[in-house]
Amino acid sequence: MTDCGARRMSRAKLVVLGRDNCGKTALCVRFITKRFIGEYDHKKGKTDRQTDIHMHIQPPVRPTCPCKAHNPLLFPLSEVTYRCRKTVDKETIDLEILDTVNKECMGPASTSLESSIKWGDGFLIMYSVTDRSSFEAVSRLKRLIDHVKQTLGIPTVIVANKSDMENGRAVRTEEGQALARDLRCSFFEVSVAEGSSAVEAAFGQLIREVRLEFQRHLLAMDKRSRVLQMRHVLKNKLTRSKTMQW
Repeated sequence: MTDCGARRMSRAKLVVLGRDNCGKTALCVRFITKRFIGEYDHKKGKTDRQTDIHMHIQPPVRPTCPCKAHNPLLFPLSEVTYRCRKTVDKETIDLEILDTVNKECMGPASTSLESSIKWGDGFLIMYSVTDRSSFEAVSRLKRLIDHVKQTLGIPTVIVANKSDMENGRAVRTEEGQALARDLRCSFFEVSVAEGSSAVEAAFGQLIREVRLEFQRHLLAMDKRSRVLQMRHVLKNKLTRSKTMQW
């Protein structure tokens, strides 16, 4: 019998999904570097075009997006993959984190959302508590994940961002928790602007779920292999038995 516990997942591909302006890029950067790139001034609730960050991967600069004033770091016009190494539960794992964008801003040449979902091992669906429409998009994104993956139980975490902006809140915490229960997802409400601990907790939970799904896959593969081996043995025995009768 194969010892599945001895086989560890050394790398994982994570996909961050959600509507524009909910803080996906800031979330990724906060997790990787512990630094915050401001999409808004969380003290005043105003836009903050801060770009003071040094990363080993820079989003490409492309022509201005027609749907909003564009800052190539805060609002990348193409999907950006960040690579980093993290330790979760005393186990090191290499991560590729895909920061997706609103495909409507990209035109027909953009990579389809379905392709991004096929690529990923685990998913973080993000919304802003100040934007009701981003919350309403969560269910549609989760259904799309289930449809593309053709299975249920895909590792998925729902993250509500901008919890520090109580004056502009449009989605109650209880609503997010209820939606997560209905979709059978883990739930975190965070403020990317205020700290990294909650962000790390959300990514950590997703990584644990991806690892668990990996182990389940290994167990299923081992079970299938044993069944095929048993069938092969029985077939050989049956063949020899018929030969002896003749």
